[in-house]
Amino acid sequence: MFVVLLGTASSVHARNDSVSSARTVMDAFMTTFNARDEAAWADTLLFPHVRFASGGVVVHETREAFLQGMDFDEFARANNWDHSRWDSIEVIQADSEKVHFKVTFTRFNPAGEAYVTYDSLYILQKIDGRWGIRARSSFAP
Repeated sequence: MFVVLLGTASSVHARNDSVSSARTVMDAFMTTFNARDEAAWADTLLFPHVRFASGGVVVHETREAFLQGMDFDEFARANNWDHSRWDSIEVIQADSEKVHFKVTFTRFNPAGEAYVTYDSLYILQKIDGRWGIRARSSFAP
């Protein structure tokens, strides 16, 4: 005999609220990224912020340090990038203070053509009542 415990109604409700709040941050992340609004984009993150990509790990200790290293115009030029889109966002794990999302996103060039798709893992946390992206692990460079 197998027993499956699904949790109480209040724990399920708390998880659903967490996922909904975290998903709102994910949508804001993509919207502000596409708008090339560096300050608003940084507001979707928590610091220190960690990114695993291109065989390395980058830790942005502060919002200010993150903003100093971000240049959307250079990113767009170097990648022939115009905008990106979430293709899928799937909850892997969630509780009242942390959500792990498995995501796939596509980048588009200025002609509106999709030119690359990547898988990633985004970890969001709720700190002092605010949800934000703590870490990203991406197969994107």
